[in-house]
Order: sequence, then C-alpha cells, then structure tokens
Amino acid sequence: MASTTTRDSFHSRLGFILAAAGAAIGLGNIWGFPTQAANNGGGAFLVVYLIVTFLLALPALYAEIYIGNQAQTNPVSALTKACGERFKKIGHGAGIIGIIGAIMMLSFYTIVAGWMLAHALASIAQLLGLADIAQWLSTSSTLRNIVFTPIFIVLSATIVHQGVHGGIERWSARLMPLLLVMLLGLIVYILQQDGAQTGLTLYLQPDFSQITEPTLIVSAMGQAFFSLAIGVGAMMAYGSYIPKDKNLGGLVISITLLDTFIAFIAGLLIIPALFVAQHGGQEVFADGKLIGKAQLIFNILPTLFSSMGTGGLLVSFAFFALLAIAALTSTISSTELPVAYLVEDKQMNRKRATWIISTIVFVASMLLIAFFDQLFGLVIQILTTILQPLMSLFYFIVVGWIWQRGNKLTNLATLKAQPKLKLLGFYLRFICPVLLLIVFVHVAFQQ
Repeated sequence: MASTTTRDSFHSRLGFILAAAGAAIGLGNIWGFPTQAANNGGGAFLVVYLIVTFLLALPALYAEIYIGNQAQTNPVSALTKACGERFKKIGHGAGIIGIIGAIMMLSFYTIVAGWMLAHALASIAQLLGLADIAQWLSTSSTLRNIVFTPIFIVLSATIVHQGVHGGIERWSARLMPLLLVMLLGLIVYILQQDGAQTGLTLYLQPDFSQITEPTLIVSAMGQAFFSLAIGVGAMMAYGSYIPKDKNLGGLVISITLLDTFIAFIAGLLIIPALFVAQHGGQEVFADGKLIGKAQLIFNILPTLFSSMGTGGLLVSFAFFALLAIAALTSTISSTELPVAYLVEDKQMNRKRATWIISTIVFVASMLLIAFFDQLFGLVIQILTTILQPLMSLFYFIVVGWIWQRGNKLTNLATLKAQPKLKLLGFYLRFICPVLLLIVFVHVAFQQ
C-alpha cells in the first residue's frame, strides 16, 4: 500500500468540492429529479426532497467520506482497516463489492452517456443539412452504441490517468462551471417560451395536501439518497485524498448544497420544457403521469427543439451536451475507485491501472450492448435497488458499531468532550439505518 506521504491529493477545498459534487451530479440530477418531481406533485415533491436530503442523504455522504478520510487510503483498504481484525474479511469483501458496483455503473452509464453525445451531434448535423447523418445519430442502434460508448470510456480514462490533482481536480474545475453556465442559459431560454409558466407554477407552488403522501415521501427519500452517488465507494476514495479531519462536516454540506442546487435548477429547465412541448400539441402526460423517461428525453424534447427553428437546434445541442458533461463528471469518479485500488494495493502505476480498468469496462459495456434487452435493465436494477442501499447501510454499521480504533464517533473520551459529535454518532448509528431500510424496502420490493 502506498504511504500517505506519496499519495496524490486534492490541492484545494474548492477543487475537492467541485470534484465530489461532479461525482454526485449526473443524469439522475438533471433528468431523474425533474421527472420524479413532475410525477409526484411538483412543488410538494421538491419540499419533501429538500427535507430528506438533509435528514438522510447528507449523513450517508458524511459516513462514506469520513471512512475514507480517516483511513487515507482506497475503499478496500479503508473498510478492511475500519472493520478491525475480527471483521477484516467482511470489510475487504465489501470494498471489492464496491469496485464491482463501480464497474457495473460504468458499464451502463457510458452507454447512456454515448446516447447524449450522439443526440448533441445530431443537432449539429441537422444544422449543417446532413439529414441522413442526423437521423442515424438520433436513432437507437447497436452500431451507434458500439461507436459512442468507447468515446466516453476513453474520455474518463484520459482524465483519471492524469492523477487526482492534474486530472480529476483540474477537469472538475473546468467542467462544473461550464455545466452550470449551460444549465442557466437553457433555463432563461425555455422560460421565455409559451406554456413555460404553467410548468413553473406546478414546480414552485407546492400543494401541501400532498406532502404527507407515503409514496411521495419514499420516492423523494430514494431520489435524495441516490442522487449523491452514495454506496459504491467513489466518495470514500475522494475523501481519502483530502487531509485528515479537515472540516469534513463543512465539506459534506457544501457538496450536498451544490448537488441539491443543480437538481433544483434542473427542475426549472425540464418541467417548464415539458409544458412548452404540451402547449405545442405534443402528448406529454397520460393519466397524470409522464409518458416515460426514454420517450420524453429522446423524442419529445428533440421534437420541441426542432420546432423552434435554427435557434432550437442550437438549444438542443446545448441540452444534450449538458447531459454529456454531467455524465462525464460521474464516470470520472467511478473510474477512480478501482484505479486507486490497483495503484495502492496492487502497486500498479496509475496509467496502466487506468487502462486496465477501462478495458474491463469496455468489455462489460460491449456485453450489455450485445445482450441489451436481457442485461441492461437488470444491471441497473441490481446496482441501484440492491447494491447501493445495502452498501450504504453497511457504511452506517461500520461507522456506528464495528469501527472502534481511530473512530471519533465511537471514542467515549472524544464524545464526552464534543457533545455535537455524540449527537451525530447517535444519528448515524440508530436513525439513518432505519430510514435507509425504509428506502430499500420500498425501492427493492414495491417499484
């Protein structure tokens, strides 16, 4: 294992926040959150989402980053160390499961990211009068998947192999502001279109009678939890790259606020856009529910943008480029997790480790493409409804119950001197596991 003195690291607080927020901010924030909001009462969903984000998702994020930060090593070694001699095999196994989860996530996420890039280029092709190429780029096919999926794998690998500071921190500092500027620009444009105000009203004026709806509460809890990319160890890896005990609470709050802000303003874009499309005569809702995520994002919105003329095609390019950037910031973090393991525990140089992991992801992605109908949905379901919540539950158990030596949250002398830390320890130990089990039971067995 590499010593902490030779490890790469983030060089600034802002760099860590942007990188960690980039890991959390992905297609789930910019598309998943607005879709959930539109399906679950608009403003009512937003209110509940904000509440459960800070009740559950933030503590879960803290637990994951805290383990990595205290261990100052990759998640496999961090969990092995935290679980002590008695449970070290369980800790090591959990770390390996996290790596498998990261590769699973990359195998389907890079495919979806490729779709976003293809649709962005389709808008440019249409602007240039290349109708046949635009049609191919905007139509789902195995060949398109084979062409565009490796592009994202290579993009992520190119950034990760440059290191934590030279690659991840530097590119996060570029991509995150670009994502924000593009998102705000699109919001300004969409809100000027006919029908947008109806969507804005639905989103920002909650019907408080719906706030106690059980389905809405649990849906918001699940969205808040999963939107922060908790449960595969990527945040644990990032936490290990900042100095030990460096105001983790403030850093975690900053990441959560930025992630939540992006989700909130994504709602300001997507929900009004749906009503603009509806105002233009497109069918968006059936029985009060959206007609399906895939159809909405790849048919309704591109059709809406095309109807706006040349300006609309430019907006379409910006929209799908925005989603591609959001996907890239997430794939970077998931690639770093197994790379860090190979570098530190297997003494492999970073460049070789990066391309080995990228090759594994490529093979896994090609398998999903070859057996798309059988595997694609299954892999997503296993990861998001089983592996992520169970791994996060394990992190809470480690922090609250198993980890003794070096854990501030179980050290009696430390807790006696810091009452606030004692309250946090109690919350992570007892309250969070119960809340998480509620989410797991709902998502795994009721959806």
